[in-house]
Amino acid sequence: MAQLAFRNVTLGYDRHPAVHHLNGEVASGALVAVIGPNGAGKSTLLRGIVGILRPLDGSIHLGGLDARDIAYLPQSADIDRSFPISVFDFVSTGLWRAAGLFGGIGRVAREKILRAIASVGLNGFENRPIGTLSGGQMQRVLFARVLLQDARLIVLDEPFNAIDSKTIADLLALVKHWHHEGRTVIAALHDMEMVRTHFSETLVLARGPVAWGPTAEVLTPENLMVAMRMCEAFDDSATACAADDISSRAA
Repeated sequence: MAQLAFRNVTLGYDRHPAVHHLNGEVASGALVAVIGPNGAGKSTLLRGIVGILRPLDGSIHLGGLDARDIAYLPQSADIDRSFPISVFDFVSTGLWRAAGLFGGIGRVAREKILRAIASVGLNGFENRPIGTLSGGQMQRVLFARVLLQDARLIVLDEPFNAIDSKTIADLLALVKHWHHEGRTVIAALHDMEMVRTHFSETLVLARGPVAWGPTAEVLTPENLMVAMRMCEAFDDSATACAADDISSRAA
């Protein structure tokens, strides 16, 4: 059963498309990597999936999911770490959709928050301001918030970028655990070896779809070269294009 379905989806900003004419489905419980050059539209696609961006054209079907069923981990650079908030309070925001913005934190909720923090190896960090954390520690905090959301669809934007190898190993183990639980996980990644080793399905994106399918079949030098050429040829000032324009960009 499809957890996600893309029907000729175009996403962008101020009517300037960043992802063009994407069609395809993500099966429930799939583990999918989204790869492509810088500027390929990976983050834009993820924002469209979680509802931050509405499609300029086409539609995204969520297989009956609502907002409470989706957890989103943004890039760490998108987090304002100057805001005076503790690790505990930041992780607790993972309960907002269930308890409401002004819902109180009772004993049961507090125990859930503490378990999530412990699960990512941050026992004793509960009262630390997030601005004092290292990059790896902050990424663990973001994963703890995702854990707390207990979502059926988990969307991760560059979750392993610029962190130490131990943190990568620990957080990758969490991703694989979610997959084994039958949750659907979609991650934008740049480490090709990680994708080959741990992700069974891959979408190669370059403003438009280049290839999508089993990782061993689509993660090829030829497809990566096509993706690079498509991104280099793209006009950032372009308006919405016809569907058959995408294939001509790779020619």
